[in-house]
Amino acid sequence: MGKVTGFMEYERLEEGYEPVAKRLKNYKEFVIGLKEDEAKIQGARCMDCGIPFCNNGCPVNNVIPDFNDLVYRGDWANAFRVLDSTNNFPEFTGRICPAPCEAACTLNFNDEAVGIKSIEHAIIDRAWAEGWVVPRPPKAKTGKKIAVVGSGPAGLAASQQLARAGHEVTLFEKNDSIGGLLRFGIPDFKMEKSHIDRRVEQMKAEGVRFRTGVLVGALPEGSKVTNWAQEIVSAEELKSQFDAVLLTGGAEQSRDLPVPGRDLDGVHFAMEFLPQQNKVNAGGKLKSQIMATGKHVVVIGGGDTGSDCVGTSNRHGAKSVTQFELLPMPPEQENKPLVWPYWPIKLRTSSSHEEGCERAFAIATQEFIGEKGKVTALKSVHVEWKDGKMIEVPGSEKVIPADLVLLAMGFVSPVATVLDAFGVDKDARGNAKAGTDDLGGYRTNVDKVFAAGDMRRGQSLVVWAIREGRQAARAVDQYLMGASDLPR
Repeated sequence: MGKVTGFMEYERLEEGYEPVAKRLKNYKEFVIGLKEDEAKIQGARCMDCGIPFCNNGCPVNNVIPDFNDLVYRGDWANAFRVLDSTNNFPEFTGRICPAPCEAACTLNFNDEAVGIKSIEHAIIDRAWAEGWVVPRPPKAKTGKKIAVVGSGPAGLAASQQLARAGHEVTLFEKNDSIGGLLRFGIPDFKMEKSHIDRRVEQMKAEGVRFRTGVLVGALPEGSKVTNWAQEIVSAEELKSQFDAVLLTGGAEQSRDLPVPGRDLDGVHFAMEFLPQQNKVNAGGKLKSQIMATGKHVVVIGGGDTGSDCVGTSNRHGAKSVTQFELLPMPPEQENKPLVWPYWPIKLRTSSSHEEGCERAFAIATQEFIGEKGKVTALKSVHVEWKDGKMIEVPGSEKVIPADLVLLAMGFVSPVATVLDAFGVDKDARGNAKAGTDDLGGYRTNVDKVFAAGDMRRGQSLVVWAIREGRQAARAVDQYLMGASDLPR
């Protein structure tokens, strides 16, 4: 907790944004973090609530009241130690996490939640500035070799934990840089990639070996999943060369929209569009980048990925940006007594929406219309939801100009061929089948093969991926050594 009466004395203070006109000119982060005295006041608002629901609202179980109190008292070094004990990468979550901890904050029941995410952001940025984030190589080596497949947040967290336990860890990534969705899905204006780069350097010093441009297994023919691999390694090679294999490849199979005209040029998955811009930002070169410049852009999907498409399209200089959401518009304010401390359904407006975007709710797409093989428009229809079923409203059809359509409707599953290459059983949704029990958790049906993150649980949050990576690391350590001191 912070100051006993702080929640009555201080208002919630939000992080600032640079003006729209300024931030649209580049791909740099534009969030203005809390100053030291501002963070102290936010920490002071943490009340003596008795049961800190925020801890359970946070998937990695950050000890939130403790670091809030330490920031309030000016003990930033220990605040970092508390945060670092549960979260390998607070600079990621402090920027892109939707903060379920704040939804669960006791103060949020009838007031504004403590700015937990902004405090986390301030702590880790200060820790890097002060030099508190240092490699922690193991005191002794175990002689065990582990392959981790996929370098997103789950793979990174697991690799770091396993390396610190003394294992020889090799992290395989099919693309040319480490980071997975963090690197190629999250736009730079939400999280610059230097944050990943310095973690990679830390992990190298801790003993992690990185192999980029290596595809493990196979991708389906014609797959739209981003793949810049230069080398292929078989599942059998990994199983024969390593004592354990952990699959953390994420849920990369995008949900498609099989309506007439889907094959027209100009209709793309969001994860074809976003990785290209990130690659260009990093100095890479592409033969034909998908651009929104001067185009009428329609983004189909109202979630975070859709919002990222909106922000990127605006930076390209799109003529117009429209975002479709299949579900009706949620309320601007949730019924807190009904939903607290759980994650509420309510209208969320992102910084990208504020930069320029028309949002349409309860809209479905019937077909894409084109000329000479290129999309020029789409036909939409309003829908109503009755008894959980979607019903099209007769006479509500509308033709909307569209030179570029981006499908951002989520991800249905991991790439099946990767799991098939290892012989891993899948659940009904196509995810790797594995439990989360303390003993035997994250193990698949294949001996010494484990799975974690979105590859196991389905599409989810970065913070959930970090949690699963940490827990899977403990499970692998237990499997190899008979016991583990790694935190769960």
